[in-house]
Amino acid sequence: MLATADRGQERPPAVITAAAYRRFLESGDGAALGAGFLQCPSWAQVKDGWRGRLVGWGPDPEAGRLSGVALVLLRQLPGTRKYFAYLPEGPVADWADPAIDGWLGPLLRHLRAAGAFAVRIGPSPAYRRWSAARLKSAAGPGRRLADVLASEVDPLGTAVAERLRARGWQRCGGEEDGDAQPRHVFQVPLTGRTPDDLWSGLNQEWRRNVRRAKKSGVEVVVGSAAELPEFYRLLRITEERDGFRLGRSLEYYERQYAALNAEEHGRMKLYLARHGGEVLAAHTMIHVGRRVWYQTGASADHRREVRPSNLLQWRMLLDAHALGADVYDMRGVPSTLDPDDRPYGLLRWKLGTGGEVVETLGEWERPLDGTANHALYRAFQTYLARR
Repeated sequence: MLATADRGQERPPAVITAAAYRRFLESGDGAALGAGFLQCPSWAQVKDGWRGRLVGWGPDPEAGRLSGVALVLLRQLPGTRKYFAYLPEGPVADWADPAIDGWLGPLLRHLRAAGAFAVRIGPSPAYRRWSAARLKSAAGPGRRLADVLASEVDPLGTAVAERLRARGWQRCGGEEDGDAQPRHVFQVPLTGRTPDDLWSGLNQEWRRNVRRAKKSGVEVVVGSAAELPEFYRLLRITEERDGFRLGRSLEYYERQYAALNAEEHGRMKLYLARHGGEVLAAHTMIHVGRRVWYQTGASADHRREVRPSNLLQWRMLLDAHALGADVYDMRGVPSTLDPDDRPYGLLRWKLGTGGEVVETLGEWERPLDGTANHALYRAFQTYLARR
């Protein structure tokens, strides 16, 4: 982190170049803040209908001396020249700094001057954690994550939540999921563990299924952009089978693959599980700094007995470890612990890796100062409710 003396000399936020932004993320100070892929400059190219703005603050933003950055996505409110500002899983800042107003206040003033009437952020600290063992034993009719005593409560997350509430921020969706990004994610810690440790961390069913896939001749390979249509075909099958709809097009994934890999070669990979010459499962993986995410998975309806997805995930877990990642993030899980609820199957599958469920602070929103901005914020909420 930057020295306290430097922090006292910070200048107001400014628009910075993508190159300066990336240099900060790759620096020692920036890497320590653990930016997610949604705060990479390339993500602005993925989000159709939003205008991206790269903002930095610190001792001298124009010269690249930074202490924090943010990818801001701006969406225009129809019929106005005003914007809703969204910082997905951002800003990339030192949330442990008790003097949060030293950078958050100036950032809000910068966004207000840019025409924003309201802001949504996604602070990075964790809030609560539950071990796989604790959740397996707690599953039952009508049960939810909130009913189970957490294995760990993060004091930083608690403090940040209190600071935001005191400054007029509201948690989107209250205590239930109401965010654009998953509030509950599943993570497998990798730091200090060997591949043998990871194998031992899998439950008996997972180990059996990985062995079965290998014995059946399932082959896992890293694909390319040419296989994205096949991935998307399987994704549509998965959505139909599991009763959900992401609402994304093939073009979305092609744009994502191109943008992230143009920013850094190999940042996004497509893994394929083949059996008898046919692709039975396809999963995407994203790598930024010392973090790796399993983003989206898809699989066929037939030949599920050869367990292609288990072997696919095992390969991705090993590759994340080989990349030196601190954590393998399997992204969102539902908050239900009721085995009769359809979404519980996804949580049960991820629990088999022996990781933990992490509740993030979620997303927080507030209108910016001014009577007109408050009125526009209310109108925007009505607009979203009618879509």
